[in-house]
Amino acid sequence: MADAPDPANNLPAGYVPPQVWEWAPGNGGQFANINRPVSGATHEKELPIGNHPIQLYSLGTPNGQKVTILLEELLAAGHAGAEYDAWLINIGQGDQFGSGFVAINPNSKIPAMVDHSLSPALPIFESGAMMIHLAEKFGTFLPTDTVKRAQTLSWLMWQMGSAPFLGGGFGHFFTYAPIKIQYAIDRYAMETKRQLHVLDTHLESNRYLVGDDYTIADMAIFPWYGAVARGEIYAGADVFLRTEEYPNLLRWAAEIAARVPVQRGRLVNRGTGPEDQRVPERHDAKDIDMVLERIRATA
Repeated sequence: MADAPDPANNLPAGYVPPQVWEWAPGNGGQFANINRPVSGATHEKELPIGNHPIQLYSLGTPNGQKVTILLEELLAAGHAGAEYDAWLINIGQGDQFGSGFVAINPNSKIPAMVDHSLSPALPIFESGAMMIHLAEKFGTFLPTDTVKRAQTLSWLMWQMGSAPFLGGGFGHFFTYAPIKIQYAIDRYAMETKRQLHVLDTHLESNRYLVGDDYTIADMAIFPWYGAVARGEIYAGADVFLRTEEYPNLLRWAAEIAARVPVQRGRLVNRGTGPEDQRVPERHDAKDIDMVLERIRATA
């Protein structure tokens, strides 16, 4: 039987997990003010409702971008029913714990969406569920062929199951944790590189995730893995993870990034980055048009 680890080598030194865990407010680094071990609303706040069929309540994180990219792709494809209002949910200020938001998403995570084209209006939470709903509603970006549909959903579920290791695991400990813990960073860097290799290997013989079909799987995976590979999230992660080792992934990511609807969707509900490159809320196509014009004028 192996000897028990010496607590003196733990971090912090001497730490031994108690028999029963207790929450210590303030423990959690950058996100300590919003982390808590219970669910539910913390305050009363109704959600605003705009004039469009789709009401989105979100923030421009990779999970938020997944849905706005799809909505912009649908509008570009001529589906006027995909017009939407995108309201900013500032998770740093706890907007996700308002009573109105919790009513449509009891998990208090962005994004959340309400489809007012249906009666009664349909609330949906979890970005993957929103993408499936929208793709089925408008009959595009989710193949009806049995094999291709299964492949698309497989990759979509892969993203939803794998990205927490990239974001909450690697991203947190590499970028956001209040201290650098080698064991945690090494553990999640290993898993992230394995995932990047999964994608790179598959994309060696496929233009998109599902052969030559551009689907919601590509839109879901790009804001996470494409952005990491291109050095667009978690500063320095592309160098640290040596993402140049994944040429097929980088080729795919460049093609997705060049799509105008993708560029538009990635601007919506952005809470970070240069102020002149954000669209905090989107209520009309012109909200994005003006920002894109500024970006192109200074490029």
